Amino acid sequence: MAKFELADAKIKKEKIIKEKRIKIADLNLPAPVKQFYLDSGIQSLYPPQSAAIDAGLLEGKNIVAAIPTASGKTLLAEFVMLQSVLNENKKGKALYIVPLRALASEKYERFRSFESIKKSDGCGVLAGIATGDFDSNDEWLGNFDIIVATSEKVDSLLRNRSHWINEITVVIADEVHLIDSPDRGPTLEIVLAKLMKQKPRLIALSATIGNAREVAKWLSAELVLSEWRPIVLKEGVFFGNAITFGDRSQREVKEFHSDSTISLVADTIKEGGQCLVFESSRKNTEGMAGRLGISISKLLDNDTREKLKNLAAEVHETSEVDTAKKLAMCVANGSAFHHAGLISEQRKLIEGGFRKGIIKVIAATPTLAAGLNLPARRVIIKGYRRYDVNFGQVPIPVLEYKQMAGRAGRPKLDPYGESVLVTKTYDELDELMGQYVLADAEKIWSKLGSENALRTHILSLIVTGFAPTMTELLEFMRATFYSTQQEPWSLKVVIDNIIRFLAEKKMIVQKDGLFATRLGEMVSRLYIDPLSASLMIEGMEKIEEKGMQFTEMTLLHLIASTPDMRQLYLRSNDYNWLSDLIMDHHTEFVHIPPQFKVDYEWFLSQVKTACVMLDWINEIKEEDIVKKFGIGEGDIRALSETTLWLVHSMAELGTFLKRSSAGKARELEKRVEYGASLQLLDLIQIRGIGRVRARKLFDAGIRDMETLRAQEPDKVAKIIGTKVAIKVLKQIGAAPPPEEKSEEQRKLHDFG
Repeated sequence: MAKFELADAKIKKEKIIKEKRIKIADLNLPAPVKQFYLDSGIQSLYPPQSAAIDAGLLEGKNIVAAIPTASGKTLLAEFVMLQSVLNENKKGKALYIVPLRALASEKYERFRSFESIKKSDGCGVLAGIATGDFDSNDEWLGNFDIIVATSEKVDSLLRNRSHWINEITVVIADEVHLIDSPDRGPTLEIVLAKLMKQKPRLIALSATIGNAREVAKWLSAELVLSEWRPIVLKEGVFFGNAITFGDRSQREVKEFHSDSTISLVADTIKEGGQCLVFESSRKNTEGMAGRLGISISKLLDNDTREKLKNLAAEVHETSEVDTAKKLAMCVANGSAFHHAGLISEQRKLIEGGFRKGIIKVIAATPTLAAGLNLPARRVIIKGYRRYDVNFGQVPIPVLEYKQMAGRAGRPKLDPYGESVLVTKTYDELDELMGQYVLADAEKIWSKLGSENALRTHILSLIVTGFAPTMTELLEFMRATFYSTQQEPWSLKVVIDNIIRFLAEKKMIVQKDGLFATRLGEMVSRLYIDPLSASLMIEGMEKIEEKGMQFTEMTLLHLIASTPDMRQLYLRSNDYNWLSDLIMDHHTEFVHIPPQFKVDYEWFLSQVKTACVMLDWINEIKEEDIVKKFGIGEGDIRALSETTLWLVHSMAELGTFLKRSSAGKARELEKRVEYGASLQLLDLIQIRGIGRVRARKLFDAGIRDMETLRAQEPDKVAKIIGTKVAIKVLKQIGAAPPPEEKSEEQRKLHDFG
C-alpha cells in the first residue's frame, strides 16, 4: 500500500483557507443585490468565496477561481455581473460564456431571477441567451444586461460586429479548463484574447486546473485556489466488499447483487441518497441502467413508484423510437441512462426527475460531468478507460476523473459525497489510488498550434480588423494562452501556410498588409472553416464543368466531406451496402477516390453521413434511421443542425458566386430544416405540425395552409387529433373543432 503514503504529503501541501465567512450584509454591493441574496436565504459566504472577496473580486480585479464543484463559483460571477450592471457611473453589460448549450440554458434560467432586482430606471436586471444561428449579429441581445452564450456563439457575434459587444464590462469564462479541449479550446482561447483587448473585468471559473497560476498570469488575474467544499468529498476505490479511501479508511458495502456497481447503488439508495454511474459508452449506459432498474425497483416506496410511472409515460410520449421505450422502462424502475443519442426533451425529463429525487440513479457518459448541475451522493466511475481511434482503450485523464468525482455530494441534502472507482484486482486498486485518487489534475495546454485550429480564426482576425498586418497578427498571438506556454513566433510557419492558403483561395489579399475580400468576409460571417468553404466552392464549380445532373445526394455528400461535418464511424456491415450504393449512384458524386487508396474509407464514411440526411429529408421514420445507421435520435437532430448550417452556407456562397447549384441548395436548406419533401413545406411551417402530421394532412388532400383553413374542423381533428387540431386551427385563424368533454364533464352530463 505504498501509494497511500502520498496521501499525507498531499494533505500537508494543501493550501488551508481559514474558515472565514464574510457576511452578505458587509459586501461592497448595491443594496438591492444584497437584499436579493438575503431574501434567498444566503446570509454569509463560503471560505473560498470569502477568499475571492479578499483577493479583490469586488474591487475591480480579474479573478481566476479554481475551487471545487458546489463551492459557489457561480455566485462569485453573479456578484461581479450585478455590481457592474447596477454601477451608476459606468453602466455595462455582462457576458457569461459557457461550453455547452445545456449549461447555457441552466445558467439563463438562474439569471432570469435577477429581474426582481431593480436598476435606477426602475427596470429589472434582464438576462438573455444566445446559442443559435452563427451568421447573425443578434442586435436584439443589446436589450439585455446579462447575456449567456456558448464560446462559438460569442465568436460569431464578434465576427458579425454586434454593436452591444462594445458595452461589455464583465466577461465570465465558465469551465475555463476546456481551453485544453482540441474541439472547443481554440475558440474559447481566441474569444478571450479578442475580448481582453476591450479590457473588461475577467472572471474565469473551473474546478480542475492543474496549472491555475499559469492561467491567472495569462488573464492578469488574482488566483483563488482552494480545495474546500461545503460537503466533504471522499474519493476511493471499491474492491472485494469495501471502498478504500485516500485517507486509508475503509467502508464495507453489503453485497446486494453479484455486480458490485449494483451493490454500491443499492447501498446508497437504502441510505436515502442518489447515484451517478459513469460508463465509457452509450451502449454500456443503456445496459447498466436496465440492470440497475430491475434490481433497485424493489427498494422504492409506493409514492415514488406512482411518480415514476407518470414520468415514464411522459418519456414514452417523446418519441416512437425504441430508445424512448427502453428509457421509459428504466424510468419506471427508478433508473435512467443519459447520453448524446437522446433528444433534448428526453434529457430534460431525466434531469428533472433526478433533481426532484424521483429517479434514483443515472448511468451516463462523461458529457454529463461537463458542467451540468446534477450532483449525487455517490458517483461511481465504472469504466476509467475510453476508446481512442488511434490507440484503442486508454485511461482517462485525471482532469476528466476529477470532473466526474466532483459531482459527488448534494449541498444541503447529503452528509458527505463519495466518488468510487471500481476494480477487480488488488494490484489495480493500488494503481488507481495513485493514478487518480491521490493525483492532481494535469496541466491544461493550449490547442492553438495547428492549421486546423487556426485557419478559421486567422481569417476572422483579418476580417474584423484585429490583425491588418502580419506583424499585428503575430502580436495578437502574444495575447493568447499559447504564448504563455510556448514562444508565439513558433506559430509563424503554421500562420504562413494559412495565409498562403487564404490568398490562393481568394479570401484575402496580401499586399502592403492583410485585407479580406468579399468572399473572405462572407466565409467568416457564415462561421465555417475556410477549407469547408473552399471544398464547397470547388464542388459547385466541378458540377458545372462536368455538366452533372446533380441531386440532393451530390450536395449532401459535398457537405459531408467538409471538416465542419463530424462523419459517422463505419461498422463492419456498412462496407457492402455503401459500396453497392456508390456503384448505383456513381454519377451523383463529384469525385470518387480509387478503392485501394486510404481516402476511400474516408469517402465511405462521408457517404454514410450524407445518407442519414438523405433519409431524413425523404421522411424516413426516425426509428428506421436509428436502426439502419446504429445512431441515436439525438444524433439525427445534431446532424440535421450541422447540415442545415452548412447547406445554408453553400446556398449563400453559391448565390454570391452565381453557381447553378445555389437554387437547389436553397431548396435543400428548407428540406433539411424540417426533414421533409418540398411539397410539405407550406404545412410544416405551422407550429405544432411536424413532418409526420404534415404528411398525414397532405395524403388526406389537405396540401397547404389555405386548404387547411377551409376544412371542416372535425375532419382535421380526425387526422391529427383534437388537441393538436385546436391549437393549429386557432393559430391560422380558423374555427377550431369542439373540445372533447373531460371524463368529469361526461359524468355530470350523465346525471342530467
